[in-house]
Amino acid sequence: MVAAVFAVAVAVPTVPDLLFGLDRRSPFAQLVSMRPWILGGVLVLLVLLLIVMVFERRVWPFAAGVLAVLLVGGGIVLPRVLPDTAPARGAPFRVLAFNTFEGGANAEQLAALIEDQQPDAVAISESGRNFADKLQPLVEPLGYQVHVTTIDPADDDVEEVTAVVSDQLGEVEVRIGDETSAFPYIEVSGGELDALRFVAFHAVAPVPGSVPDWNADLALLSRWCSGPTPAVIAGDFNATLDHSALRDGTTGCEDAAAQRGAGLIPTWGPSQGTRQFGPQIDHVFATDGIAAETFDVRDIEGSDHRAIMATLRIQNS
Repeated sequence: MVAAVFAVAVAVPTVPDLLFGLDRRSPFAQLVSMRPWILGGVLVLLVLLLIVMVFERRVWPFAAGVLAVLLVGGGIVLPRVLPDTAPARGAPFRVLAFNTFEGGANAEQLAALIEDQQPDAVAISESGRNFADKLQPLVEPLGYQVHVTTIDPADDDVEEVTAVVSDQLGEVEVRIGDETSAFPYIEVSGGELDALRFVAFHAVAPVPGSVPDWNADLALLSRWCSGPTPAVIAGDFNATLDHSALRDGTTGCEDAAAQRGAGLIPTWGPSQGTRQFGPQIDHVFATDGIAAETFDVRDIEGSDHRAIMATLRIQNS
């Protein structure tokens, strides 16, 4: 009985998403985002128990329970580092996503990255009129149009979203949606996109007091991932693939990083040092028939997020 309680105590912080949806509540919503590192701690605990078991056989039920938790948690995480077969065909669609951290990121570096990578579409979180006004004169000569969720420079950058769209996509339609709890989104369609929808998305963070709104934001993703038309959704989701709310909302979509075996590369951290160990909360999701060929991250000064880049292949059915 004591061993079972011990195993549950280890399981609660490790796999709360499998325990009656605990990860949809604070503090587990925050804790589960660090599951890969928590599993490292569980592994150390297992090794210690195995050492003790050499001298005291009665601890074997404790070791068995910890091993079971490790195997379950590892089974959830492991597929993200195993790349799928890269798509051999399909029209390329290049995507870049970045959070400017309240508009404080270096716009020149972002523009240089856009010039280097030549994305078809860019999703920029925490970018209102102020940051967009810095970026626009840098990218328009490169052949891009800048669309912002606000026209008022007095609006705070942190509350807005920007989409940068290549001129090669032609006369696209841009729709601003405000069904989310805090941050609007931008949906781009038409032109050379044909039936494809591109969405620049930013979910509220699951800080204490905002977890219900965070759950609602992630649930909104189903309108694209389970919708009737192909879609690519990119941005700061403030959630990892360890969060059941994100997995449920993106049913019908695949994560570009996970497809390329890069699903554990951190994209957020409050400092340059911690960013090497932080969670992957920035994503590019795409519906069935769209597969990731490449995925990469880059650092840009002034932000606590990394820019993420993915080349997708759109396969005609």
